[in-house]
Amino acid sequence: METKLAPHLINTPDGIEARRILGKCVHCGFCTATCPTYQLLGDELDGPRGRIYLIKQIAEGQTPSEKTRSHLDRCLTCRNCETTCPSGVEYAKLLDIGRHWVEEKTPPRSISERTVRFLLKETLTRPAVFNTAMAIGRIARPVLPSPLQRKIPLAAPTKLQPTQAHQRKVLMLEGCVQPGMLPNINSATIRVLDAIQIQVIRTAKAGCCGALRYHLNDQKGGLGDAKQNIDAWWPHIESGVEAIVMNASGCGVMVKDYGYLLKDCPEYSLKAKTVSALCKDLSEILFDNQAALVAKFGNTPKSGVVYHPPCTLQHGQQIRGKVETVLQHLGIQVRLCNDSHICCGSAGTYSITQPTLSEQLRQQKLNHLNATCETVSAKTIVSANVGCIAHLQQEENPVRHWVEIIDDLLI
Repeated sequence: METKLAPHLINTPDGIEARRILGKCVHCGFCTATCPTYQLLGDELDGPRGRIYLIKQIAEGQTPSEKTRSHLDRCLTCRNCETTCPSGVEYAKLLDIGRHWVEEKTPPRSISERTVRFLLKETLTRPAVFNTAMAIGRIARPVLPSPLQRKIPLAAPTKLQPTQAHQRKVLMLEGCVQPGMLPNINSATIRVLDAIQIQVIRTAKAGCCGALRYHLNDQKGGLGDAKQNIDAWWPHIESGVEAIVMNASGCGVMVKDYGYLLKDCPEYSLKAKTVSALCKDLSEILFDNQAALVAKFGNTPKSGVVYHPPCTLQHGQQIRGKVETVLQHLGIQVRLCNDSHICCGSAGTYSITQPTLSEQLRQQKLNHLNATCETVSAKTIVSANVGCIAHLQQEENPVRHWVEIIDDLLI
């Protein structure tokens, strides 16, 4: 797709990058077949190809409208289109550029929208604030509407943490909402890695990965979060940790992009590239240590599960099959549902900013997951991202992180 940049964009990093990405698109439309919002709405402008045209128009000098902003807002950034695209169009990178341009050139959002976005950025990314809000929410949970109740899971009992040192050491991003919302995921990760002689080093100064701010169009704030994490991790990286483990795939896809996002920052570019190279999803670590896992946990047949692979894992990080393989080697049979490649509607803050579309996708996903549970007589659904896990909570079949299933095998 040939793009003639507007004069004011010709020598800008965003303009040059947008033209590079747009140049890969061949208008084939394969992406529309796997786009959740296009499937729901049937509008070309609510699919990747239509949004690419909208961004191209801005790049060439056309002034975007609030309607343009709405079409870009409705994108989940699930990146399913990137998996489908035969030409390798880096749609998510282009979308971030397009959203930034649109925000600059359209009238300010309504006061209610701005307030919601401000609260999301300043509450969810600050564990001290979020944990307090979560504690209050748990007290008020019985009288809250059911959609809010789902976002406030009951506190799980905590288990003792290992204290033994091991020769192999990894860092772990604990995240911004996960410690307060579903703390057992981090605890289970630490215990399972300890069981195969890998020590997790916790860094209190590392916080939000930056994705939440960045995808709410506070790109400067998102990069600030990234730099804070790099600074917190760097002394341990210099000491020789072998990896930075992510057990929330949404954080993982962001950290693996640090090298790209900070490539033009002289102070952080090389460090960011190193961090991205060290970043590993938990499934990658355990996949490479399956023999140690089987030796510790055995491989006798156990209760099966239905697995919902998050978009940030299968499309963002392009990791498929590792979670299933690890669990199956331990004797845990794993099944996927029919639409396992489609987003569940969580998508970071999407369930709050686009509640109607999000709920449609949630119900569609749960129908398929529950049907698969019934078919294979499974009673548990597992996933690999805190957002999906919280979003899909229901009465029928509990949703847990897959590492918690392994942790349950520890005596």
